[in-house]
Amino acid sequence: MDKSTLLMLMRVPAILLALTIHELSHGYVARLLGDDTAERNGRLTLNPLAHLDPFGALMLLFGPFGWAKPVPVNPLNFKRPVEGMALVAGAGPLSNIVLAACAGLLLRFGIAGASSMAAVFLYILFMINIGIAVFNLLPVYPLDGSRIFLALIKAEHRIRYIQIMKVAPKIFLGLILAEWILNIPLLSYILNPIFTPAFKLATAVFIGG
Repeated sequence: MDKSTLLMLMRVPAILLALTIHELSHGYVARLLGDDTAERNGRLTLNPLAHLDPFGALMLLFGPFGWAKPVPVNPLNFKRPVEGMALVAGAGPLSNIVLAACAGLLLRFGIAGASSMAAVFLYILFMINIGIAVFNLLPVYPLDGSRIFLALIKAEHRIRYIQIMKVAPKIFLGLILAEWILNIPLLSYILNPIFTPAFKLATAVFIGG
């Protein structure tokens, strides 16, 4: 088995772990805030198949970002729906940052062994989790960052923001197809100035060097 194939295969368990913990965190925080919708739909589980979105996982397999199947949440079950949704949304990226920190610190202190397969896996796990966290924190619907941003802006601006965000998924899908099919790297051009410094900062903080 050549090196590139091995690295690709090692991305699979890292992706499944990152996406599963991300979605489980959404559902768990929603449950803590009074909404059991995720639990009733079988989403409070470590079974990755319950959370997998094939297209989002494929994006992660070949790129730095991706997503899972959204956890169902009913904000009407929260005492403060907008703020509750922001907390639920933030739990996902936060869980990925924690996973990345764990992987990075294990590498930093040489627990996995500098040249071992475990070290390679931990680095892949680190990069994937940082990618998921940064991507999902973008204030673009339906990403987690849009829910957080909605809670931060004034109430009178929320309707306008929601109206603008209605077209965001179509634009995003168009950018993905343009890059993958037409080889027009507009999405990379937009995201690289965000991802590159984020990866560098996370590496310096958690791995060092």
